[in-house]
Amino acid sequence: MSAEPRRVTKPEVWTQWESRVVNGIFPLRRFLGGSNRSAVFLTEYKAQNLADVAIKFVPAETLQTQAQQLVQWGAAATLSHPHLLRIFDVGRCQFGGRDFLFAVMEYAEQTLAQILPQRALSPDEVREMMLPTLDALAFLHRNNMVHGELKPSNFLVVNDQLKLASDTVRPTSNSTTGILTTSLYDPPELKDGVISTAGDIWALGITLVEALTQRTPAWLDERSETASLPAGFPAPFVDTVRRCLNRTPANRPTVIELEAQYKPAPQAHLVPPPQPPAREAPREATPQQNPPKRHVLLPIIATVLLISAAVWVGLRFFTKYSNSPQSTSDSSQAQLQLPAGPAAEAGAGPATGAAPGPAAAAPAPVRAALAPAAPAPAASSPIATNAEPRSKLSSPVSRQPDQPSLPPAATSASVLRQVSPDVPQAIRDKIRGHINVTVRLLVDPSGDVVGEFLEHPGPSRYFARVAGDAAGEWKFAPADTQGSRVWLLHFEFVREGVTVDATAAQ
Repeated sequence: MSAEPRRVTKPEVWTQWESRVVNGIFPLRRFLGGSNRSAVFLTEYKAQNLADVAIKFVPAETLQTQAQQLVQWGAAATLSHPHLLRIFDVGRCQFGGRDFLFAVMEYAEQTLAQILPQRALSPDEVREMMLPTLDALAFLHRNNMVHGELKPSNFLVVNDQLKLASDTVRPTSNSTTGILTTSLYDPPELKDGVISTAGDIWALGITLVEALTQRTPAWLDERSETASLPAGFPAPFVDTVRRCLNRTPANRPTVIELEAQYKPAPQAHLVPPPQPPAREAPREATPQQNPPKRHVLLPIIATVLLISAAVWVGLRFFTKYSNSPQSTSDSSQAQLQLPAGPAAEAGAGPATGAAPGPAAAAPAPVRAALAPAAPAPAASSPIATNAEPRSKLSSPVSRQPDQPSLPPAATSASVLRQVSPDVPQAIRDKIRGHINVTVRLLVDPSGDVVGEFLEHPGPSRYFARVAGDAAGEWKFAPADTQGSRVWLLHFEFVREGVTVDATAAQ
């Protein structure tokens, strides 16, 4: 979505592409649908032995927008979530003297946009749709990404499972130039260049109204804060939709809040079970049940006898060992020291390599609850912050389970040429501490960089620019051998110089 003029392609022109072969690899078997800006065909992906996949084409714009789109698709291809459509490959091609970009992805049997012209969804169907949708959005938002284009055509069904299209996924960002809004699904703040997670909530609200009524909401004017919902709109969704369609992004609910609203059932079923015994107790003790009273007294008498016997045995045991002060002292000391033992062993275990102490035998829920308290976040950055010398290529560190899977470490065989930014000493002398910049690269099958994206530009435009320029000069092994299609370069600038960590992102 940009304000640049675009050439359009009539939808009927796309059908003429059927039976063509893209780059000698992807045969276009059938036209699945499209618009004046994109087209989707059924094809195959022999690299992974997939007989049915979809390939999407969009016209290529300037070289800068081409690189940005390819890197965006390449970044989405590294994501793994059960409710996000998988992207297998991306690239460029030419038809009729025009350049196009393409993305090869999972084939979806149906979309919400195909269902709504026939009928609206029931409230129960919408609730079922919300759960996987919110799960996918929560995954993206945790990783500072947004879906970007939530609308019925991007709600897809793959093997009876709902998935969101992932070719629109992008990082959150704030631009000073502003972005041209093109549809009702675009949030109001997009015209100011704000791409945030709240924008997905706005689009979700629009989609909910359309899914339930086959119509989109309307406003009396641009200043109106409350949307006009179609007649007969289901009451349980009125409050949710109006909160999602608030013109102020900060006033919209978060994905976590919506998940709490639509996932109360599992917790509600846990409350009733303890209640029935409390109700049955008074009935058992009612005076009308005279015969069973004798049966109630028998257990009570037996319990009293057992307690008396236990007291007698305890007195005998105490009397036997009270004559041995040393034994009593040792026993008490052992009991006082017992809690400290496992902690000491657990602390010494990693350093000494000794067998795990009693703490290692804690139940799984206990270990899981203690795991977040470990001081691991300090090491979550892929760039070391100490002053010790490092090699040019280093292995990545561990990440949290809910983040995208970590790439493998770079090897000398996968990186054929490294280029480090040339920063004059006079500029480095002004650095206080360290400056980190992360660049995401998309590499073509021959190993050349075809696009770079500043995933973390850092605090300085100068260092972001020199890092991006240097990253574009790198050379990698061909993708059909041991090379990756997407790479992350982590630059760290300090007074002494520049270090770079390269990791493969898929």
